[in-house]
Parts: sequence; C-alpha cells; structure tokens
Amino acid sequence: MIAQMLVLFVVPALLALAAGWDLASFTIPNFLSLILIAAFVLFAGAAHMPLAAAGLHGLAGAAGLAVSFTLFALGYVGGGDAKLFAAIALWFGFGSVVDFTLVAALFGGGLALALLSLRSLPLPAALSGQGWINRLHDEKSGIPYGVALSAGALVILPHTDVFRLAF
Repeated sequence: MIAQMLVLFVVPALLALAAGWDLASFTIPNFLSLILIAAFVLFAGAAHMPLAAAGLHGLAGAAGLAVSFTLFALGYVGGGDAKLFAAIALWFGFGSVVDFTLVAALFGGGLALALLSLRSLPLPAALSGQGWINRLHDEKSGIPYGVALSAGALVILPHTDVFRLAF
C-alpha cells in the first residue's frame, strides 16, 4: 500500500511542485529532488524490489546525474533541472529513462516554441503586475525546463517497471 501511495500520489505531487516552482521562479529547490530520492528508497523497500534491480535504478540515477551535470557545466540546463532529471532517472531506471528523455524533450520543445511565440507578443497590462509572469515573458529568460521534465515523467510513469511493481 505504501508503494502504491508513493507512485500514485507522492511522486506526481512532487513533480507538480517542481514544475510549478520552476514556472514561477526558474528554480527547483534541492529538497524536492532529495525527497524524490528518499521516496524511491522507501518505495524499493515497501515494494520488495530486488537488491539488484534497486542497484540498477541507482546506477541509472547516477548516470542521469553525470549526463545532466555535464549539460549544466556546458550551460545548456540549470542545476535544478539536472538534479531533477537524475532523481527521475533513479525512479525510472534504464528500462524507461530513454522513453522519459524523449517525451520530456518533446514537451520541452513545445514549451520553448510556446514561450518564444508568447514572448514576441506584448504582455497585457493586466498581467504585467505579476513578477513571475514578467520573468516568464522576458526574452532574456530561459525556459523553465522542470515543467517539461515533470510532464514527461508524469506521462511515462504509468508505463514503468516501478509502477507495475507497486501493483
């Protein structure tokens, strides 16, 4: 029951929080990624995940961290995005991380196109009083990629081994 609650409620809630936080502030707090990691450890125990499988998930998370921090060091993604990607890779393991990456990239491309289109239009006066909307509309701002990572994870989650293991 704990494994099911984690997969059905805790992980989606944490992903939604990460997306909302990134959208509003262009940051993803470290504690969200840390809670995702702790929740996986709890899940692995509650779902009686074999130690070898848990180790492979840990290796996928470590590989995700190495790749995403390389992208961070090159200036392609933010640090919060890199840590969130690694935490999601931990949950998905090697079996689903490629699917997740592709879906998140599609969401990221759509988000980038939408923001670029909206940024080319003048911001309505009724919205200009909101600081987070001003930041989002600013042409010099980046893309809150945590939104795409979270959306991709939510789409892929029901098709993962961890989801099947929970039930």
